[in-house]
Amino acid sequence: QVRLVESGGGLVQAGGSLRLSCAAFGTAVSVNAMGWYRQAPGKQRDLVAGISSLGSINYADSVKGRFTISRDNAKNTVYLQMNSLKPEDTAVYFCSTKIFLPGSGIVDFWGQGTQVTVSS
Repeated sequence: QVRLVESGGGLVQAGGSLRLSCAAFGTAVSVNAMGWYRQAPGKQRDLVAGISSLGSINYADSVKGRFTISRDNAKNTVYLQMNSLKPEDTAVYFCSTKIFLPGSGIVDFWGQGTQVTVSS
């Protein structure tokens, strides 16, 4: 069974940093595309950063130069290092992956989310 578990959220002042972790169970982060998304109250869930199985990385324009996505294959964990945080970064952050399951096709898996709050 595939499971994603996020951690590392919290309350931080503007300009501060946080590192989010996404531990994967039942699948390997090295062979799947992994992504970090965020959802602020009343807004849609948007992609923040993604890393492909080949290591290609993309970021939302709003976080370029401030956030860094990485993965540790040995720990089967994906990270999101967030620096120079702004109040508008406040949201619930989710880890996600897409996996092909025989009989089901491509299935989206999501973690439970971790709250990030940036105070001004």
